[in-house]
Amino acid sequence: MRLFSVKPTLTIKGRKFKGIRGWSGKPTHPPLTDIPIGAYVLAAVFDLLSVVVGEGETGRNLFVAATYVMLGGLIVSIPTAITGLVDWKTSTPKGTQAWRTANTHMAIMLTTTAVVVLDLVLRWSDFDTSLATPISIMVLTLLIGGAVALGATYGGTLVYDYEFNVEQDRGYAWEESETDYLPGEKPDKPGQHA
Repeated sequence: MRLFSVKPTLTIKGRKFKGIRGWSGKPTHPPLTDIPIGAYVLAAVFDLLSVVVGEGETGRNLFVAATYVMLGGLIVSIPTAITGLVDWKTSTPKGTQAWRTANTHMAIMLTTTAVVVLDLVLRWSDFDTSLATPISIMVLTLLIGGAVALGATYGGTLVYDYEFNVEQDRGYAWEESETDYLPGEKPDKPGQHA
């Protein structure tokens, strides 16, 4: 029995190109979300540790690390927000539960991004002099970490509960077989789904 299937996941052959939204089965928005979410949560951890450790070399290094991680998250938030907005505009029927959930997700994430900008402005004003994360910035960063986790929960609901923008498998990937099929290929085994 084969243990691994590699090629079907990595290929774009046979997938419909959807512009900025990506390819069918390979959307652009979801993988981009991982970076800001991870960055904002890590920044919160670094800031918390900086306050706990206190002023000194380690506290300063943690503050600096949190600042650059937060900045990296903000930079990637831009294409993440653009691709999410395009998904929302082109794929979400108004008046549905999915639309309302997408609106909630978008509102939380855009608000979080605005708070990140504020956080970074405050950081840069103290950047050269802070020997540890100031308490006010730590509180703001913890708020950002919690808000991004909440917003991600709504985004996950869209995908995992509502199957938003998920290209459904035709069934053959779940049938016992030694054959891997690429997107757009039809299974040739009698009884398999086409």
